Amino acid sequence: MRNFSRYLYSILFVFFINTLFSQKGNFEIKNGHFLLNGKPFTIYSGEMHYPRVPSEYWKHRMQMMKAMGLNAVTTYVFWNYHEEAPGKWNFSGEKDLRRFIKTAQEVGLYVIIRPGPYVCAEWEFGGYPWWLQKNKNLEIRRDNKAFLDECEKYINQLARQIVPLQISNGGPVIMVQAENEFGSYVAQRKDIPLEEHRKYSHKIKNMLLKGGITVPLFTSDGSSLFKGGSIQGALPTANGESDIEVLKKSINEYNAGKGPYMVAEYYPGWLDHWAEPFVKVATEEVVKQTDLYIKNGISCNYYMIHGGTNFGFTSGANYNKDFDIQPDLTSYDYDAPISESGWATPKYNALREIFQKINQTTLPEVPKPPKVITIPAIEFTKINSLFDLIDKKKPVTNDQPLTFEDLNIGNGYVIYRRQFDNDQKGLLNIKGLRDYANIYVNGVWKGEMNRINKKYDIEIDLKTGDRLDIVVENMGRINYGAEIVHNLKGIIEPIRINGNIISGNWQMFSLPFDQFPKHTYQKKNIADRVPVIQEAEFKLEETGDTFLDMRKFGKGIVFINGKNIGRYWSMVGPQQTLYIPGVWLKKGENLIQIFEQIRSQNTVSSIDHPILDQLVK
Repeated sequence: MRNFSRYLYSILFVFFINTLFSQKGNFEIKNGHFLLNGKPFTIYSGEMHYPRVPSEYWKHRMQMMKAMGLNAVTTYVFWNYHEEAPGKWNFSGEKDLRRFIKTAQEVGLYVIIRPGPYVCAEWEFGGYPWWLQKNKNLEIRRDNKAFLDECEKYINQLARQIVPLQISNGGPVIMVQAENEFGSYVAQRKDIPLEEHRKYSHKIKNMLLKGGITVPLFTSDGSSLFKGGSIQGALPTANGESDIEVLKKSINEYNAGKGPYMVAEYYPGWLDHWAEPFVKVATEEVVKQTDLYIKNGISCNYYMIHGGTNFGFTSGANYNKDFDIQPDLTSYDYDAPISESGWATPKYNALREIFQKINQTTLPEVPKPPKVITIPAIEFTKINSLFDLIDKKKPVTNDQPLTFEDLNIGNGYVIYRRQFDNDQKGLLNIKGLRDYANIYVNGVWKGEMNRINKKYDIEIDLKTGDRLDIVVENMGRINYGAEIVHNLKGIIEPIRINGNIISGNWQMFSLPFDQFPKHTYQKKNIADRVPVIQEAEFKLEETGDTFLDMRKFGKGIVFINGKNIGRYWSMVGPQQTLYIPGVWLKKGENLIQIFEQIRSQNTVSSIDHPILDQLVK
C-alpha cells in the first residue's frame, strides 16, 4: 500500500509540474529585476551540455540539479553538432534539442539557451563547422557577409527548435544569449575597429529577434570587457565575477544604472588539458561564493554543474605563449558538483545544504547514481598495422601536402607518404604540423613531432627507394582567442629537409574515423611503435557504467558498439580512463575497437572509478 501511495504521489507530482509549466507564462526584465509571471525571481542555474551526456541520462542529471535546489538548466547549442555537412541538419536522436528542453520542463527546470553562434566551451572550433574555412571570402566572428549568411542559416534552424518552447508559448525557455564572451574577442582582435565589432554583434542579435526569439536576450563577458561585449537591448552579465560591488557597478554602467545582476558563468571547477595537471577548485571556496551570491540576491549559473564527456572528436583546444596548442581532455568532468558519470560529489552535497536552507519546502531526494560494473580482461583477437589498412585505399596525390580541409575531412588522421628517388639526410622539419605526428621510414618508427611541445623536427636518414610515412592527428581546433581564425589541420606548410622544400609525389590517405574502418584481419608480426587497429568481442551478463583502463596503452581512440567514446593519451595523462556509459553497452555480445598509435596491448579491462589526475612526466 505504501509503495502504491508513493507511485500515485509521483504520478500526481509529474502531472502538477507538467500542468504548471505547460501554461503560457511570462518572463521579463523590468525595473531592475527578473520577473516570472510578474513576481521577482532569482535564477539559480546549472550548465549542462546535452551533447556531452547520453540522452538516456538527461533526466537523471536534471533531477540531480533539481534535488540540489536549482531552478534552471543552461546549455550551449553547438552549431557544428547539428550541421553535420553543409546544409545537412540533424536535430534528432542524441541531437534532439527539443527533447532536452522538454525533459527539463518535465523535471521542473526553466531553460536558458546559449546558441552562439560562437560558444567556446572547450568544444571543437568553438562550435563552428570546420568547412567554413574552405570559403576564402569568409572570416568568422566579424562583419563579413559570407560568414553572416551562414550564421543566419544556423540561427533560423535553431529558432525552429526553441521558439515553440519559449515560456510565452508554454515552454520552459526563459532567456537566450546573443553571441558569447564577445568582449574577450574584441580585446584580442584590436586589429578590427570597435565599430565593426559592434556592427557584427548587433547583427547577430537582430537575427535572433528576426527568428522569433521574444524572451530576454543577454550577453556574458568578464566584467572589465563590457565595453566591447555588451549589446544594446541585451542584459549584460558578468562571467566569473566574485566581487559583488564590481559586478553591480559593471552592469549598472551598461544597463541604465540598474540590475538585475547575474553571473552567467560561476566556476565551481575548471577545464583541463592533456599533459597538464588536473585542476581542482576547493569545496569551501565554492560554498563561500555561493553564500555571497545568495545573500546579495545575485542570480548565477554554475559553469559547469555537470560537465560530462567530449565524446568522439568534439574536444577543442587552447594555446598560450608556452604551448602552441593545449588540447582538451576527453573527460569534461570539470571538477563539477556532479561528476562526469553523474555522481554526487562532496561539492554537490555542500551546495545542496545551502539551497535547502533557502527553500521553504524539502528538496527532492538525490537520485541514485547509475549502476557501475567492471569488465574483466578482453583479449584482442584481431590486430593489424594501420599501414595494412591503407594498402587497399586509393591516395590523393599532390606536389605538396594538403590540409585536412583540402582533403575534405574535418577530424581524425591523415597519412602523408612519399617515396624518395635519392638519398636525403639531415633535419626533417614540419613547421606546419597541426597537431601531432609519428614518423616512419619503411614502416619503422623514427620519432614523434608534437605541436604542444613545439617539437617540429627530427633527424632523418633516407636512402634511395625509402618510403617516408607521416601519421598526423588533428587534436581539436582552437576554440578561444585570436588564433581561432587560423584553424586548418594536417600539414599546412611545405615539408623541408635541411631547409630544402620536398616537392612532388606526396600521397595522402584520409582516415576520418567517423566510423571504425572495416578491415579483413590477417595474422602478421607487427613492429614496435607501429600504429594498429584492433578489435574484439566481449560478453556481458549485466550492463552499467564503467571506466576503461588505458594506463598500459599509449595514444589513440576507442569505439564501443560503434560509438567513438573519445581519445586517450595515457603516456602523458592526466586522464587515464575512458568513461563508458552503461546505456551504450548491451547484454550479450559487445564490440570494442581501438586505434592505437604507439603502444598497443593484447588485452584491456575496466575499473569502477575514473582516473583523471594521473599526470605522467
